[in-house]
Amino acid sequence: MTYDNEAIVRHAYNKAEGNVMDVQGFTDLFAEDGVVNMGHAGLEQGGSGQESARGEQLGEMLLNFAKLFPDVHRELHRVNVLGDTVAVEVSIQGHFKGTGAKVDIPTADFWYLRDGKVERFDCYVMVNTMLAQMGVPERG
Repeated sequence: MTYDNEAIVRHAYNKAEGNVMDVQGFTDLFAEDGVVNMGHAGLEQGGSGQESARGEQLGEMLLNFAKLFPDVHRELHRVNVLGDTVAVEVSIQGHFKGTGAKVDIPTADFWYLRDGKVERFDCYVMVNTMLAQMGVPERG
């Protein structure tokens, strides 16, 4: 059986939109052992710079992000499919709840699917850009 991996990924983005926020629908797209890895390069000193979630944590991660950016929208710029891998150039847009600041955060997402389910979703966010747009002062 073949699956439309691009359609599955686009469906996942839709489920995570601020005006939709269908946590169950999002998590149902993942394999039982599916994982989300959020890359946070430069965010913490001495740490791995990565946060992972699986199972129930997937929904918690989604809701926590929505608390920061209630009107979150992901603008997909390029979607490239190579078999069971989908690479997406995306901008995370919305308003930071803390200050009302508008954000437009460059992001690269890599989705790895098997049998129509997401095995792994790696999200790499330009954290320094995000923090600057949120109004967080640079650490020195």
